[in-house]
Amino acid sequence: MPASTPPLTTVLAERLTQAVTAALGEAYAGLDPELRPATRPEFGHYQTNLALRLAKPTGRPPRELAETLREHLELTDLCEPPEIAEPGFLNLTLRPATLAAAVTGLLAGDRLGVPAADPAQRVVVDYSSPNVAREMHVGHLRSTVIGDSLARVLAHLGHDVVRANHLGDWGTQFGMLIEALLDERADRTGAHDRAGSDNPAGSDKPAGPDDPPGAAGWPDLAELGRLYQRARTRFDDDPEFAERSRRRVVSLQSGDRETTQVWRGLVAASLAGFDSTYARLGALLTDADIAAESSYNDVLPGVIADLDSAGLLHESDGALVAFPPGFSGRDGGPLALIVRKSDGGFGYVATDLAAVRRRVDEIGVDRIVYVVDVRQSLHFDQVFALARLAGWLPQRVRAEHVGFGMVLGEDGRPFKTRSGENVRLATLLDEAVAKAAALLDERGSQLPEPERTAVAAAVGIGAVKWADLSNDLGRDYIFSLDRMVAMDGNTGPYLQYAHARLATLLRRADAVPSRVEVLEHPVEQRLALALTRFGEAVDEVGTTLEPHRLCTHLFGVAATLSSFYEACPVLRAEQPVRASRLALCDATRRVLATGLDLLGIVAPDRM
Repeated sequence: MPASTPPLTTVLAERLTQAVTAALGEAYAGLDPELRPATRPEFGHYQTNLALRLAKPTGRPPRELAETLREHLELTDLCEPPEIAEPGFLNLTLRPATLAAAVTGLLAGDRLGVPAADPAQRVVVDYSSPNVAREMHVGHLRSTVIGDSLARVLAHLGHDVVRANHLGDWGTQFGMLIEALLDERADRTGAHDRAGSDNPAGSDKPAGPDDPPGAAGWPDLAELGRLYQRARTRFDDDPEFAERSRRRVVSLQSGDRETTQVWRGLVAASLAGFDSTYARLGALLTDADIAAESSYNDVLPGVIADLDSAGLLHESDGALVAFPPGFSGRDGGPLALIVRKSDGGFGYVATDLAAVRRRVDEIGVDRIVYVVDVRQSLHFDQVFALARLAGWLPQRVRAEHVGFGMVLGEDGRPFKTRSGENVRLATLLDEAVAKAAALLDERGSQLPEPERTAVAAAVGIGAVKWADLSNDLGRDYIFSLDRMVAMDGNTGPYLQYAHARLATLLRRADAVPSRVEVLEHPVEQRLALALTRFGEAVDEVGTTLEPHRLCTHLFGVAATLSSFYEACPVLRAEQPVRASRLALCDATRRVLATGLDLLGIVAPDRM
């Protein structure tokens, strides 16, 4: 089967559609056969309920319709004779030769049956979005992991993907941070004594306003997090400091040299920390992908002016609000969306509207995907509605919010430290890698260094990612390292071990054939069938933006592979069975490796 041959399900669906037209006439042409994988092995490989759905419009019994469709169905080149199951299902079983040719086709190309997008679109995926001067915590895990996987899948499908990291680098908190940092620098040089920090700048040499951002003397991200806590406390307890902080915000917004230089240093030091975390996670975000809040600051007054001139804004207690249609408050009245605050400041609404406008007008997107906490669903629904009302988000552009649930501790409560703080993402990853290293030791791994360290990192971080992605995104999930870092069950290490085991088997073979010609055992056929569905699974993620669908498919492949090992010897088999099984194993390894990579998970060759 050539690499360009359509997926089997596409061919089967076309044949069914042709049968409907031949049997019932053009009035029913184009009816979706809704072909689905069979629910049980005895029902074959695929099922369709076409006859049941046609019974009412045609006035004929489903069983009679199924018989008619079977008579007009041309599938002898692909399937065994179709069977009818009550009350009128058509069951289709692919011939072993069909499956063998399909897997050989996967091996002949480089896409493993994944269809190329037609037409390809320009898609912005907005994800991660940490705040400057704050360490990434477990709350950033889901956005980063989910967004990175979706960006990978969409790019693999052939879309032009623009990754956007909406960095939180602007707002009132920076007046507080900058003022605190300048105070603590002055303390270190003996100018005054207000902050009471032993190491305010994170270095023996405090950086001055002329030092370049990120130079020696700037705090690292961990110290910036501690600085933020100190500044927050002072802001709440010291009215004089709070007033100076507010004035510092004005200085920042007006471009004051010293203030701007310190702000740039905070951003540069933060980016260094973020980049380190992205590297550990294997996330593909770079500094070039930053779409920071500050980059929209100059256009926000124009956003307000244009909304106002369009008659979409109303004054309410000094604030400017909009009332996108279709949203009601608790009192049943229209729900206001605050676009500009009563103090004249701008919040997330104005920034997100500016981002939509830029992405449509300047980037030319066809689709915008926001990967943000599910609790922000109402915010995005209102922003999208207002942007469409203003004409900034045309109907041709698809805007979607991929909301995700919370990460919970094993007590079922939000995942926090004992002191009630958010768990640092770096700490979480350290613990996962340590747990994976212990797992390798328990299993007697003989990997030499530095390979052992690299594999432990891949397994630990892969376990965290798999646990996150394999769950339905909108639901909360419980973070349990013991369950995540396990070699059995629906876990990342289970999938990684399946890949490593295949890689080891193939290394032991003298040669790996590229054709599957014999599929005699039922479990061989089930494995081949699962491989042919890989492209559908990837395509489905691109449509639904639900990575757990790919996880479910890959786990099914790995589970079937385990049954294959039990029933079908490979290296000890006689030819031509041995060659076919080696090729089948190679196709399985490629599917697992590609699928894990699309999830952002490393597939080690040895464990």
